Amino acid sequence: MERLSVVLVGGLHADARRAAVARLLHTVPGSVALHHDLASAAAGTVRRTVRDAGGTLDTGEAPLVNDCACCALREDLVPELERLAAGRICRLAVVELWDSVEPKAMAEVVTACGSAHLALTGVITAVDPALLLPYLGCGDDLAEAGLAAAATDRRTVADTWARQLEYAPVLALATGEETAEPADLALLAQLHPTARRIPVESPELAAVAMGGFDVEAAAARQHPACALLPQEADADGVTTFVWQHTRPFHPERLYTALEDLTCAAARSRGRFWLADRPDTLLSWDAAGGALCVENAGPWLAALPDAAWELVPPMRRAAAALDWHPEHGDRAQHLVFTSPGLDREGLASLLASCLLTDAEFAGGPPAWKRLPPAFDELLDPVP
Repeated sequence: MERLSVVLVGGLHADARRAAVARLLHTVPGSVALHHDLASAAAGTVRRTVRDAGGTLDTGEAPLVNDCACCALREDLVPELERLAAGRICRLAVVELWDSVEPKAMAEVVTACGSAHLALTGVITAVDPALLLPYLGCGDDLAEAGLAAAATDRRTVADTWARQLEYAPVLALATGEETAEPADLALLAQLHPTARRIPVESPELAAVAMGGFDVEAAAARQHPACALLPQEADADGVTTFVWQHTRPFHPERLYTALEDLTCAAARSRGRFWLADRPDTLLSWDAAGGALCVENAGPWLAALPDAAWELVPPMRRAAAALDWHPEHGDRAQHLVFTSPGLDREGLASLLASCLLTDAEFAGGPPAWKRLPPAFDELLDPVP
């Protein structure tokens, strides 16, 4: 039996998302939209709707799982898609994700089920370019905005929006009440330069919805060790500054500078290493004035040779590009994107956080004795 094509359409820009879904329903014969409304979670359920271009076909409810609306969505999504596939009532299922649901998680749910009846053929994030910067600069918790998917959801509007935007290989552009300025479009292009940016009204949107999607490759592009980070750019007042160095950071000086570095750009991301943690690859992810620093596992140079066979090829290839004869793949690679970016100030501040010549000369034994300023962030007490 021919598999049912599934496309995910997500994004916090709800009007743009609905416009993209409506366009697909009207241009792809035999398409239906499946939507789980997590706003009803306060009542203990998630409301499910199936519709086509003509209107609602079916409604239903799914109970919360562990008091989590997003968990209920995970449990209910694949069975509903299987039901649509078995009924042979459609050739394309457009999954309209609720506002704060991230496409990465749902793409992995659909593919991990191993269904012989479903084929994830596209992931699209809908964008109103005029709203790009306001959302990217919003440090409010999702709970404050009424968009949390669970009581324990601690994400912010800005970091959620950044991940939604940067994961999808296709961005559907819709025009809202305000007209986008050239700076808005420049910011969008610099944040996700490899994305296909397609107007909602374009016939091309339907074609990319069924063009195919590789979940493993998408995950690799997001992994801090091999992420396809933006390159240097400068257009319409928006700048992307790429900062790279092979010398480690002094943990205490970097920690002191975190607030200034985080607020210096609308969006910053990348990977870095601390002198007192020479084997640990650390990820940098900042948006809306908030920074997330996480342990992303070991650098390849810290692994025994025998373990390299277990490392994905994309990770090995990324490490080989900037391999240092002494430090291996250990390196600082941070990217800052923002209107009005102070490149010189940023470069100076980052350089001041590196080990000095005298500190560097002490070598790893001395580095490990430096004040462990990041312990609270990386090794929190339960």
